[in-house]
Amino acid sequence: MARGVDLTAEESAVDRLAAEHRPAAIAARLAEPPRPSYLRDMVYGAIDGTVTTYAVVAGVAGGGLDAPIVLVLGTANLVADGFSMSVANYLGIRSEDRRRRRIQRDEERHIELVPAGEREEVRQLLARDGLSGELLEAVTKAVTCDRQRWVDTMMAREHGFAAVRPDPLRAAAATFLAFAVVGLLPLLAFVVDALPGVSIASPFAWATALAAVAFIGVGAAEGVVVDEPPARSAIRTLAVGGSAAALAYAVGLALGHLV
Repeated sequence: MARGVDLTAEESAVDRLAAEHRPAAIAARLAEPPRPSYLRDMVYGAIDGTVTTYAVVAGVAGGGLDAPIVLVLGTANLVADGFSMSVANYLGIRSEDRRRRRIQRDEERHIELVPAGEREEVRQLLARDGLSGELLEAVTKAVTCDRQRWVDTMMAREHGFAAVRPDPLRAAAATFLAFAVVGLLPLLAFVVDALPGVSIASPFAWATALAAVAFIGVGAAEGVVVDEPPARSAIRTLAVGGSAAALAYAVGLALGHLV
């Protein structure tokens, strides 16, 4: 029975895939401009937010300092480091865009001044794909007969620039939001414990548990998006984040005697 269900599900998936590859469906899909992905920015921000915030919590706890210091340092870190990361991401993408524009101007100038040499570059790049003879010449001619296509080919094949570029502001916003939202989790127990009339036993233990939840959640979500087993991705993220947190705790424990 289970085998029959598996076959039915597989046949349905094949039918759906075939429908998505009919000429009309392909034309409709290709008519939409490709969209950049901000997954990297969100995963990077979420993991770094959790690691750095929990590092403050672990360092303070390891040093035996008072809980209010966790809130002060943790909140300051959450805002300042999150803002710093997002600005750095923004400036990095802007710098790469400026570099891209400079190289594009150079390619346009080279095509204008030495078209034969640039055409030979296209020919050799296409030859790497196994094209040869008349087919190689025909494809080279098709690429170089359109100036914009020619430049785009050189940008992608010679310099490795992707056709889809992320928006710097959106990338920065994705980094900051993921950093702030997920990075807040290790501080929640201390925030609640600081409320009037509320007392939480061992807020550091709760912070540790919430940090682990954050690492596992981010890792599992990344696994789903990139089609990797979520458990494997979650364990890897937990191991990386947990190692950083343990290091911070050890430093706090070692230096706590000096305070």
